[in-house]
Amino acid sequence: MPRRSVSVTTTVPAPAERIFDLLADPAKHPLIDGSGSVLAPRPDAPDRLTLGTAFGMDMRIGLAYRIENTVVEFEENRLIAWRHFNGHRWRWRLTPLGDGTTEVTETFDWSTARVPLLLDLSPVPRRNKASMRRSLERLTALFGTAA
Repeated sequence: MPRRSVSVTTTVPAPAERIFDLLADPAKHPLIDGSGSVLAPRPDAPDRLTLGTAFGMDMRIGLAYRIENTVVEFEENRLIAWRHFNGHRWRWRLTPLGDGTTEVTETFDWSTARVPLLLDLSPVPRRNKASMRRSLERLTALFGTAA
């Protein structure tokens, strides 16, 4: 079976709690989105995500559309992941490094997709990996260089 996830990792100059607060706030997702496709949360989106929370986002890849997500993995200040109708997941794992910085790993995991073979055969994972690199660069820039 092919590997069905891609990940990117970097060190961010901020404590895990501050990073997690940003990730758990759907209104902040456009600030870090490296794909340019995340526009804004839907008006009924919660202020903070928790396990089982559903939240909608306005998106654009060529054409504008809406996507509904559900938080399916959650460990306060350490892990958050959401999935949408196709079942693949966007996962953020935070590992505090003890010096006020945090190792952040973003993963696109399509092993849980309804039809993973379609993603296996597409350029989506490769494009998503490039977008994740940009997302981590944007996340790092938001926190500057001081922890």
